[in-house]
Amino acid sequence: MDAVQQSAPAASAPARRTVLKAGAGTAAALAMCPHAAAAAAVAPAAAPAAAPVRAAADGPDLPLRTDRSTQGDILAGSRKDQACLLLLHFSDPAAARRWLGKLLPELSTTEEMARFNAAFSAARLKAGGADPATLSATWTGLSLTYPGLRFLAGRDPFPAVPPGSTAEAFVQGAAQRAEALGDTGSSAPDSWLFGAEQAEPAGRTVHVVLSLSADDPAKLAAAVTRHRKALAAATGVVVFRQDAATLAGALRGHEHFGFTDGISQPGVRGFHAPDPGTGTTVQGKPGTRLVPAGEFLVGQEKAGHRPAGLPAWATGGSFQVVRRLAQDVPGWWAQVRLRLAELKKSGAAPDGATDTWMASRLVGRWPGGTPVAGCPLAERPGPVGQDPDAALTYADDPQGWNTPLFAHIRKGNPRDGLNLAPGRPPLAPDALDGHRIIRRGIPFGPAYDPQAGAGRGADVPRGLVFIGYQADLVEQFEFIAKRWINEGDFPAGRNPRVGADPVLGPDSPVTFENRSDSGSRATTLRFGRFVRTEGALYAFTPSLPALRALADGDLDDSVEVHPATVLRVGDVLDAGSVRLTLGADGDLVILDREGSRLWNAGTAGTGHDARFDSDGELTVRDAAGRTVWSSGTEGHRGARLLVRPQGDVVILDGDREIWRPLDAVRAHRG
Repeated sequence: MDAVQQSAPAASAPARRTVLKAGAGTAAALAMCPHAAAAAAVAPAAAPAAAPVRAAADGPDLPLRTDRSTQGDILAGSRKDQACLLLLHFSDPAAARRWLGKLLPELSTTEEMARFNAAFSAARLKAGGADPATLSATWTGLSLTYPGLRFLAGRDPFPAVPPGSTAEAFVQGAAQRAEALGDTGSSAPDSWLFGAEQAEPAGRTVHVVLSLSADDPAKLAAAVTRHRKALAAATGVVVFRQDAATLAGALRGHEHFGFTDGISQPGVRGFHAPDPGTGTTVQGKPGTRLVPAGEFLVGQEKAGHRPAGLPAWATGGSFQVVRRLAQDVPGWWAQVRLRLAELKKSGAAPDGATDTWMASRLVGRWPGGTPVAGCPLAERPGPVGQDPDAALTYADDPQGWNTPLFAHIRKGNPRDGLNLAPGRPPLAPDALDGHRIIRRGIPFGPAYDPQAGAGRGADVPRGLVFIGYQADLVEQFEFIAKRWINEGDFPAGRNPRVGADPVLGPDSPVTFENRSDSGSRATTLRFGRFVRTEGALYAFTPSLPALRALADGDLDDSVEVHPATVLRVGDVLDAGSVRLTLGADGDLVILDREGSRLWNAGTAGTGHDARFDSDGELTVRDAAGRTVWSSGTEGHRGARLLVRPQGDVVILDGDREIWRPLDAVRAHRG
C-alpha cells in the first residue's frame, strides 16, 4: 500500500471529502490549506478542467519509453481494472521451455504499455476523468522464482551467492526471510496460501508467476481459460489463482480501508520526462522525484553508480515481490475510533475530530489522496490530473506535528524529512533514491458493506495484492520493511520512540506528537495488526531476450558490469571461480576462488575507484579523478564487461574479445 490510501469503513459510506469544523485555535491550521476554509463552509463548485498535460514525447531523451525488450508492468504499469495471477508449477523442464517459447510473443513490452497508457490518460483527461470506452487492452507478464529459474535452466542461475546480497535474498525466498520482515504470528508462512515452499510438497513449489490483466472481465476470463488449456499440454499446474479487481463506485481507485492507493510512485530517469525547471522532478508532477532507472531495471545506471553484481541473464529485468495482504476493515476502523477517543481524552485531538481525521493521521493522507501535511483539517479536492504531492514536504515538520513520524506514507518514503538524529538537518532527498520501489497494487475481494447482505461482511476475504519492482531486494523492499516500516525506533533517537507503521507494521506503541505551549507534547497510543500476510513470493521479471534464451535452454550466468558502473574499495564481483575487486590499497585485481591474485592493474597506492564507461573502457582513477590505468578499449560503444564462471574476465564487443588480461598472464607464466 502507498502506502495504503483509502477512506470510509464501508462501501455504503463512500469515500468523501471530510471537513473538521473550525473552532478556536484552528485558524492557523486552516491557513496552511487555503482551500480548506472555503470547503468547510460551502460545498465545492465543480472543479475546473485541468490544463492538458503534454504527454512525454518518445525520443532519445526518454529511451526507456520505446523499449521493446523489457516487460511493461515494471516501468509503465498495466493499470487495468481486472487482474489474475496464476502461480504455476511444472514437472517437465523441456515441456515448460516449449510453453515459454510459445508464450513469448504475448508478453507485453514497455513500449506497448507506455503508448497505450499515454493515449488512455489523454482521453481520460479530455473526458474530465471518465474512462474512455473505446480504448481497451489485455496484458500478459511473466516472472520466475528461483526454483523456477533453476528448473528451466537445469542448473543454478547464480555462479555465486555472496552473503547479504540480493542474490541471497532471492535464493532463500520470502518464506525463509519472513521473520526478519515481520511476517510472524498470524502472518507466518505456515498459514500462507502460497509461497511457503519449504513447508510445501515439491509439486506445489511455485516456478512461474503468470500475470494477466484487462479492462474487460470477459476478455480476462477468456485469456485465463486459454492459458490454462496451454498449461495442461506443458505439464503445468496452477498452484494458486489470485483474482483481483478495482473496487467499484465511490471506492474506485481506493483500497479496502478507503484510501486512494498508488499515488506516490517514483519517477524514472529515461522513462518520465523531467521538469525543465528542476531537472530532478517529473514534468507535471513537481512532487515526484526522478530516480535513476537502475534502481528498478538491472543494467541501467544506479544511484551512486553502484554495481549490480548480478548475472547477465538479469540485465533488463527486475526483482518482483508478490504479497497477498488481508485487510480486517471493521477491526481497523474500530481501532481508529478507540485511539481517537484516547487522544480526545488527553486533549491531544480537537473536539471535532472525526474517525477519518484520525485514520488520515495514520496514513498521512486524506481518503482522496490529499496529504495531511498541508491540509490538517480537511481534504482539498483538486482538478483532474493535478499532482496531490506537488507541495508535499516534511522538511519543516521534524516533530511530526502535521504528518506524524509514524504515518504510513512517511515511514515508507521519508522524502526530505529524514533526520538521522533529533536536531540534525534532514538528509537530501537523493540520499534515499536507492530505497525506492515501484508499487503495483490492486484490491481483491468485495468492498466491506455488511448492509449489502451476504458476501460483503467481515467473514469474506478481502485485501490488497501487492506487487513491487526493484533491482535490489535487500536495499529496497527489505530495507523499507525492516528498517522503516516495522522498526519502532525509526526515525531513530527519539524519546519516546516513534513506533512502527500502524497500517502495515506489527503490534506497536506509537508516539503521537502535537504542538503545546511548552513545545511538543507526546501521547502514546498502541496499535494492533489488522493487515495480515497470507502469501508471499520473491520472483524475477526477466527481459524478453533473457526469456528467449532460456526457452532455448541457455542462461548466461556471467556477472555483468554495466556501463557507468563504479567500483569502490571493497566492492567484489563474484563469479564463483573468479572475482573482480578493488582492493583496500586501490589496486584493481582478479582473484581466484581461494583469494589468490591472478592479475592486477598495478594501481596500489594510487587507485581510488574503477569505472566501466559506455564506450567500453575500464579505467582506474585516483582521488582527483585522473586515470592511472586503462584497459585501452575505448571507442567500443556497447561493449560488455563480464566476470565469467569459467574463470576469466573479458570485455566483449559483440562476440569479439577486446580485453582478456588472464590470457596474457597465462602466456607469460607459460
